[in-house]
Amino acid sequence: MNSMVVESGTGTDAPVLRATRALLAVFGVLTFLAVAALFVRPDTTDRFFAWTIQPPVTAAFLGAAYAAGCTLVVLSLRASVWVNARAALVTILVFTALTLWATLVHRDRFHFGDDKVVARGAAWFWLVVYVVVPVALAGVLVLQARTSGADAPRGRPLPRWLAAALAVEGAMMLIIGLSLFVRPGLVTVWPWFLTALTSRAIGAWLIAFGVAAVAALVENDLSRLRASAVAYLVFAVAELVVVLRFAHTLRWDATSTWVYLAFLILVAGTAAAGVRLTAAVRPDRADPTEPTPRPGHPTGPIRPGPSDRAH
Repeated sequence: MNSMVVESGTGTDAPVLRATRALLAVFGVLTFLAVAALFVRPDTTDRFFAWTIQPPVTAAFLGAAYAAGCTLVVLSLRASVWVNARAALVTILVFTALTLWATLVHRDRFHFGDDKVVARGAAWFWLVVYVVVPVALAGVLVLQARTSGADAPRGRPLPRWLAAALAVEGAMMLIIGLSLFVRPGLVTVWPWFLTALTSRAIGAWLIAFGVAAVAALVENDLSRLRASAVAYLVFAVAELVVVLRFAHTLRWDATSTWVYLAFLILVAGTAAAGVRLTAAVRPDRADPTEPTPRPGHPTGPIRPGPSDRAH
């Protein structure tokens, strides 16, 4: 059976192009490397990363965000039809474009001329990645838009309470993310100290996740949002791990720290609910309540046979 038919229930759905899949695979490897450099070893960015990130809790925050991004990419690679990978590509494009802008504005902070060979190589590698990837993503999105095929009908919309939670969380991340990115230093109530560059780096991730929340509301179909839901949960859990790991760094005497912690718990709850709901939806059936046919049993409605009509 054709894989596109299995996933969507129709034979007319636009497929995920090989170029799209290849780009996702490359970005998945890159995000994994970022997780290793930032989340695993956040205190070694002066030697092994593109720029020195202080305090280490900021590096760990970014590493946790990259872990969510890596999850999103890996799960999106499993999609065979475009509608199930579209939200992920848009989210990645937003993040990489914003990160490129922040890199160019703060290029003096990067290790381009550092004496440490690894750090200098990491800086130039970072620049190449964030120049090439957003351009390639934009090109892939254009190609996907021109690919023949239509979206499968929505099978199961988001419950109203889940849509409301995503709307609130997405709005908060967009507002705070834009504030951190556009006016570094404007948000003075962040739980720990941020430089102008790290403010924009964190802002880029918050904006990207805010866009992902908006994309989920626009798609409004649980069968299309499995990858996004799992990545959202990874983001919340990983950031909670960062809070526990660097509890000594956070300003617990500030209300903002407790608001930040409460927000992460709220996101984790919303994401966990989303993961559970999307797991119950088969993307190959428009109606998730329809029972799965057993081998040898008819897949359509049962009609009376001649003997039944005789009675």
